[in-house]
Amino acid sequence: MTHAPLSSPPLSPPIVIAHRGASGSRPEHTLASYELAIEQGADFIEPDLVPTKDNVLVARHENAIGGTTDVAQHPEFASRKTTKTIDGQTLTDWFTEDFTLAELKTLRAKERLPQLRPGNAAYDGKYQVPTLAEIIDLAKRRSKELGRTIGIYPETKHPTYFASIGHPTDVLLVEQLRKAGWQDASAPVFIQSFEVKNLQRIHAMTGIRLIQLVAGEGAPADGAAPSYAAMLTSAGLKQIATYAFGIGPDKAQLWTDKTATMPSTLVADAHAAGVRVHPWTYRAENAFLPPRFQRGTDKAAHGDIAGEITAGLAQGIDGFFTDYPLIGVETLRSAKDHP
Repeated sequence: MTHAPLSSPPLSPPIVIAHRGASGSRPEHTLASYELAIEQGADFIEPDLVPTKDNVLVARHENAIGGTTDVAQHPEFASRKTTKTIDGQTLTDWFTEDFTLAELKTLRAKERLPQLRPGNAAYDGKYQVPTLAEIIDLAKRRSKELGRTIGIYPETKHPTYFASIGHPTDVLLVEQLRKAGWQDASAPVFIQSFEVKNLQRIHAMTGIRLIQLVAGEGAPADGAAPSYAAMLTSAGLKQIATYAFGIGPDKAQLWTDKTATMPSTLVADAHAAGVRVHPWTYRAENAFLPPRFQRGTDKAAHGDIAGEITAGLAQGIDGFFTDYPLIGVETLRSAKDHP
């Protein structure tokens, strides 16, 4: 990254993105989690999208569902457990693409992090795996009822892998958004991906705003760049600006050190290229907080998530992902009231 000011005015009014819904308070990627996020004031709800065997997009963090559903308790699906290699990682699990939607709907969601969020485990077994269509319907219905726009922020998971096995998730997503009346930059939608080529394809298919996700290490699974770090150089950011509205970096990339005390120039560099910045993911548990925002030694206890969000807002971020949208909304409101 080049030398630049350590803060930069936002290019757009900052937004609160409910990461997998209000996933700090309900099992992730359930309609209950999205409903609660909306009630708490989130601007956008975020579904990670994977396909079923019959090409229906559903919300799961991964296509491997052993950790987020009760599939292991269904003897009728025992034979579906298999081993696959996805983006270079070999996993033995149950996978959404091996189930029809009707079969997935017989499963129930469970908390992915029960050791950190035992309260969420009380909701295990209550909720189905939602479809993208159900999430769109929820956002539209609640927007009308509340008199404010609630957007969706879908992530395309493993698009190259899915295309290689006959599930063109990019096409399915764009078609479904078009049916919802969403096909240009005015739509309350951002499409995100850690890959590059699929976002460039989507850019040619729709005018909906795109977000290039950027991990703290490694490289895009489609081989489109030598590393994520290379994508955050001045030249890399200018290239991203040719197809994307913004970037979604790991929040650690806002800092030059692991203690989150020395800001990096990322926000200013991105803004100089005309690119918005939506970092991920702000979580309340000490396990996910930099040392200066931790409180006590219990990994499951809550630290100063508001302080960490405030520090990001001070750098000029244009929005942020959080598992705790109520805290995010309150912190953003406080930052506006006390700039």
